Amino acid sequence: MPALVRKLEPTPKLKTFHATVLVTRTEEWWVEAENAEEARALLAAGDGHHATVGQRLHVELDTLVEGDA
Repeated sequence: MPALVRKLEPTPKLKTFHATVLVTRTEEWWVEAENAEEARALLAAGDGHHATVGQRLHVELDTLVEGDA
C-alpha cells in the first residue's frame, strides 16, 4: 500500500535556479622550450598547448538566483 500512497501525493513544482560557480580544476598543458625557466614563463603567459581538460578539484557557489520556469 505505500506505493499507492506515494502515487497519490502531489509532485512538487520544480523551480529554475541560475548560479555563478567558480570551478578549479587541473589541466594538462605542454610547451617546447630550451629549459624549465623558459617553459614556466611560456605557460605563465598562456602560451602552450592544451592537452586535456583534467579533473575538477573544487567548486564554490558564488551567487544563486531564482528564475521563472
